[in-house]
Amino acid sequence: MLNNWDKWMAKKHKKIRLRCQKGIPPSLRGRAWQYLSGGKVKLQQNPGKFDELDVSPGDPKWLDVIERDLHRQFPFHEMFVSRGGHGQQDLFRVLKAYTLYRPEEGYCQAQAPIAAVLLMHMPAEQAFWCLVQICEKYLPGYYSEKLEAIQLDGEILFSLLQKVSPMAHKHLSRQKIDPLLYMTEWFMCAFARTLPWSSVLRVWDMFFCEGVKIIFRVGLVLLKHALGSPEKLKACQGQYETIEQLRSLSPKITQEAFLVQEVVELPVTERQIEREHLIQLRRWQETRGELQCRSPPRLHGAKAILDAEPGPRPTLQPSPSIRLPPDVLLPESKARPPKQVQKEQRKRTKASGELDKSLAPSQATVVTAAGDACPPQDVVPTDTVSQDPAPQGSSPQDLTHHHSQESLTSQESEDTYL
Repeated sequence: MLNNWDKWMAKKHKKIRLRCQKGIPPSLRGRAWQYLSGGKVKLQQNPGKFDELDVSPGDPKWLDVIERDLHRQFPFHEMFVSRGGHGQQDLFRVLKAYTLYRPEEGYCQAQAPIAAVLLMHMPAEQAFWCLVQICEKYLPGYYSEKLEAIQLDGEILFSLLQKVSPMAHKHLSRQKIDPLLYMTEWFMCAFARTLPWSSVLRVWDMFFCEGVKIIFRVGLVLLKHALGSPEKLKACQGQYETIEQLRSLSPKITQEAFLVQEVVELPVTERQIEREHLIQLRRWQETRGELQCRSPPRLHGAKAILDAEPGPRPTLQPSPSIRLPPDVLLPESKARPPKQVQKEQRKRTKASGELDKSLAPSQATVVTAAGDACPPQDVVPTDTVSQDPAPQGSSPQDLTHHHSQESLTSQESEDTYL
């Protein structure tokens, strides 16, 4: 599938989606994420860009913050366990390069776990371009200074929860718990710091393929099963207990097989998310005014990204079998459709054959009856043979040669037309 990626994405995208829901094999996960996110195309379109950013000095304001965050990312993972190890060095390079690539956005702490997960599966340059795609295509505006996009998505999540689990929605409304208190880390880190590792990988497989709706679905499933029954709500009498319940989720809910099945079956679509986004954006503008951060539109998954950013491919140029100099004018038959040209060829070939047969008797008749102005009855009149008859005094071989030249000219024009 990876070797014929464009064909699969164009004709069998549903199969790719099912494979991602089933789980990408660990040996191919890094490559598949690059293809799904469009990071592979970005890398091809910008050769040497990462190396250029890597050797640049960077803004000291961001470098100090990044340095302080390095040891906090997966401290027990062998890549990041040692200070100054290759994992922490690559993480620093990727995050510093992003601050130079998007200086107006800079660095956000939630980008560090995202970049760390990517580095576990691919080299630094590929991880950088996948991070760019996540920040610009999948979750645009999430890491901007005011965090307006994440606030909007918190309201969208809360509104969708009313349809998915009215009981959980009612409880959170009664407790007056703002969505930002529980969903910020979930969404900004794409659950990398919330779920067990096997569940994180399965969620990311689907997220890269289908887009942010997977993040919404996972959040809704967690809320539904953590607060969606009377038994669960008995232990959540106040705000503190409710927040603790959502921070220490039951292993049964976060277990890989259970969670993935629930996420796949939950009926929340891109259309619902976009409709709710427009509603919440209108409310935001009525109460708080215009958004200060104008982020690009969100693209829902690999297919939308591929359609919006087709990769660099050789343009298909026609290659005719007969090439003519640019100053040579083609015959009039160029403008005719190929079928008409073929019909004319057949007609001319047939007429040429009849003329060859009838030419010898006509000459004998002319010799014996010299001066007779009427042509013999078995001679085919010249106006029925062809619109452009052969020159006078030409032999049958010359005539045949003349017609074969006509056929070649038609073939030339047909090839050029095609």
